[in-house]
Amino acid sequence: MAKFQLQRTPFLVPTTDGKTIAEHFGLASNGQAQLSLAHMKAPAGWSEPAQCPEFDEYTFIISGKKQFEIEGEVVVLSAGESIKIDKGTRVRYSNPFSENCEYLSICTPAFSPDQVHRETE
Repeated sequence: MAKFQLQRTPFLVPTTDGKTIAEHFGLASNGQAQLSLAHMKAPAGWSEPAQCPEFDEYTFIISGKKQFEIEGEVVVLSAGESIKIDKGTRVRYSNPFSENCEYLSICTPAFSPDQVHRETE
């Protein structure tokens, strides 16, 4: 039995806001519920509604900058920086900057659309 899982072709999550999401491990790509790992790209000017997810989310910025509004506090991360946001925390993600942002997202348990709880704008 193999002691590893190789992922050469991630699942491309359909989006309508210009952000690209390539899930390497997680519910959408391989049915794994414990953790999801996604390579993401948020275009300049991108934003999404605030949410209060049922999972912890770790973000590592590869290039560009990303803005986090966490319980009313604004945090901006740049390339090489990372953050962990605890489940149940109200957060709004955006890229109000002039350059694209590329980053990795790890969620525990795995990301699931029904556990995000996005607000309507």
